[in-house]
Amino acid sequence: MGITGIWQWVIVLVLVLLLFGAGKIPRLMGDVAKGVKAFKKGMREDEEAEEQVTDQSGEAKEIPAEQKADKEAKS
Repeated sequence: MGITGIWQWVIVLVLVLLLFGAGKIPRLMGDVAKGVKAFKKGMREDEEAEEQVTDQSGEAKEIPAEQKADKEAKS
């Protein structure tokens, strides 16, 4: 009952193709890929920004916990 067979997946695939059409699915997957790339780029930029926080002596500056919490709350 809980296990889906190949025929159930074929029926679901046919229904999806009928509802969305064959042309919309690749476009939708492209949009998902762009969203994932943008998310990864944002994460990488956040990590680089944290690494660049330095003081005059060139040593890494500790970011207070309050600022970290504020930064996480904004995103």
